[in-house]
Amino acid sequence: MVGEPKRNGRSAENGESSEDAKALVEDARSAFTPPLGVPLPPPPDGEHPTSEFAVPEGLLTSPPAELSSAFTPPEGIPKVSLIKPGVPWQDRMRTMIRMPLAERPAPERSRRPDDAETGPAVPRVLDLTLRIGELLLAGGEGAEDVEAAMFGVAHAYGLDRCEPTVTFTLISITHQPSLVDDPVTVGRTVRRRGTDYTRLAAVFRLVDDITKGEVTLEESYRRLAEMRRNRHPFSKGALTVASGSLSGAASLLVGGDGLVFVLAALGAMLGDRLAWMCAGRGLPEFYQFTAAAMPPAAMGVAVALMDDQNETKLKAAAVITGGLFALIPGRALVAAVHDGLTGFYITAAARLLEVVYLIVGIVCGVLVILYVGSELGAELTPESAHGDVSPVTQLLAAMLLALSFCVLLQQERHTVLLATLNGGVAWLIYGAQRMAEVNAVPATVVAAGLVGLFGQLMSRYQFASSLPYITAAIGPLLPGSATYFGLLNIAQGQMDEGFLNLSRAAALALAIAIGVNLGGELARLFIKSPGVETPLPGRRAAKRTRGF
Repeated sequence: MVGEPKRNGRSAENGESSEDAKALVEDARSAFTPPLGVPLPPPPDGEHPTSEFAVPEGLLTSPPAELSSAFTPPEGIPKVSLIKPGVPWQDRMRTMIRMPLAERPAPERSRRPDDAETGPAVPRVLDLTLRIGELLLAGGEGAEDVEAAMFGVAHAYGLDRCEPTVTFTLISITHQPSLVDDPVTVGRTVRRRGTDYTRLAAVFRLVDDITKGEVTLEESYRRLAEMRRNRHPFSKGALTVASGSLSGAASLLVGGDGLVFVLAALGAMLGDRLAWMCAGRGLPEFYQFTAAAMPPAAMGVAVALMDDQNETKLKAAAVITGGLFALIPGRALVAAVHDGLTGFYITAAARLLEVVYLIVGIVCGVLVILYVGSELGAELTPESAHGDVSPVTQLLAAMLLALSFCVLLQQERHTVLLATLNGGVAWLIYGAQRMAEVNAVPATVVAAGLVGLFGQLMSRYQFASSLPYITAAIGPLLPGSATYFGLLNIAQGQMDEGFLNLSRAAALALAIAIGVNLGGELARLFIKSPGVETPLPGRRAAKRTRGF
């Protein structure tokens, strides 16, 4: 009896709660019913059924164009043709090299008869790739172009997933057939370096033919062996004469006359033969440069000991300065700055260290002779300015200097004329700016930039390396006089003035290297091959970290 009211009460409460539940269910079923005052949508006609998951009108079914490039496209990664005959292989491969391995598009490759059935011979392809990279790096080519050549050769023979690595003395390449296979890495050490641009041009032609699919693997090995067996185009005697004419032409640029030309040439030739003798004895390159710097300095000191007149002092300074022009490692400096600007910092640091050691060797040789000359009473003054030489004579001397550099670099004969003209244009631009009282550093940057621009254009026209058209042309711009005056100040105990002149010489040398690199980049950035589109849109590979 006591529980009845409770049961009745509970039943009454359950009746009310059941009515509330029915109302909630009806509200839940009408959740998509439009509010009061909003008309109902038309019923489906059967042909165009609607759904609550249908995309409303006015909304995009695909991301906008400016966002679609940031994601993998739904149709897949597009192919990129790397076998276009109208584009230099450097441009075809450089864009792929500058991209991370995971972001590289799938490149197109031509089928070869030697790998159609059995596939590429991986060990031989990797060995050929390393041998080609060794010749390019030993010839003075930049690390980026060496990696591009190695990537192009490996890919042309069927090795898709490859990653080359180039440092100053070690080159390697890694090949991984798939994500589940073990990678294969091989390396090669570059111990000997030589200056032979004829061999460098032959290697460039071989790489061009390989990337076009025109030569087999065995044919590539045969041509590579022929390059190694070929003799240099110029003999040691021709190199000695070229060294003398280079120093004589440089002495004319700094105010010398006919007698100074002969004395500077004799000093440079004696230094060259002394350096050859040291090389034959197995002495390191540091001591070779030290020995080569002594005879030109001794010739200048001998001229200063003959007379104390200002004209004689000027001749002595011109003789020593001309001798230093043939020894300044401009080629190594340009390659070092180029590697640093393209992101190969280890190789750039090693090349710069090599340049520092060679310059220190020159400094030691010149300082010893200048100190002995000062003890003997030779009066050499750093204040002696350049003599008055007509602009026509300077232009001819600059072209002779570039021509002599071409011989020293063992260039092909058909490139000598273009490189000589490029050097004359560089000196003409530099001299015009100096006559307009422009500072030497920006004037050097502009002149070297034009050298790099013209050299890149000539190389694109010839489908060859740009070094034969650039290295010799920057010869007239090398800071020989600033180097000499700095060494003379140090020899006389004037350390502040000496280091000031040496820092000025370093600034001019860096201006040359930066100008050459900037001119080449401008040529590649704005100038395209006629009738051929760029393999990849934009320059995504140029993106670097911003320091964070």
